[in-house]
Amino acid sequence: PQAHAQDRSRFTHPGACRGMAAHVDSKAVETRAAGGPGADTDVKKKVKKAKHYSFAGPIFKVLKQVHPRVRISRQAMSIMESCATDVFERIAKEASHLSRLGRKDTLLLRDVQSAVRLALPGELAKHAINEGAKAVLEFKKSRSARSGGGGDGGGLPGMAASDEPA
Repeated sequence: PQAHAQDRSRFTHPGACRGMAAHVDSKAVETRAAGGPGADTDVKKKVKKAKHYSFAGPIFKVLKQVHPRVRISRQAMSIMESCATDVFERIAKEASHLSRLGRKDTLLLRDVQSAVRLALPGELAKHAINEGAKAVLEFKKSRSARSGGGGDGGGLPGMAASDEPA
C-alpha cells in the first residue's frame, strides 16, 4: 500500500492541490474511542476515499485533434492539468460570487458567462463563451432526442437563433 501511494503522488503537481482536500487512501483506518460511560474499547471507522477529478483525458483528446503525432510527458500533463484546474477554480469562484450577489441559490448560465468574461482576457473569453454555448446546445439536443423531442428549442439567453451552431 505504501509503494502504491508513492506511485500515485507523481501524477499530481504540487501547486494543483492548493485549496483542495488532501488525498485519503481508501484503506486508511481511523481509530477513535467509543463514546459512552466506561467504554474503553476502540471503534474502527473506515475513511472514505476523496474523489479526484482529472482533466488529463480531455487535454489528451484535444492534443490528438490538434497534433495527432505529438506525445505528452507526465510532467507536462501535470502542468497542463494544474493550469486547467486553476482556471476552473477561478471561474467557479467568480460565478459563485456573482450568484451570491444576486441573492440566488442556483448558479445560472448568466453567472458562469459573466465569470468567464471576468476571469479570461478578451478574445479567449469570447471563444470560451461560444464553445460553452455550443456544448449546452448539443447537450439540450441530445437530451430532447432521448426524451422523445418536444423541447423548448434549446436556445441560450443573449444568443439569437441565427447564432446557433450548425
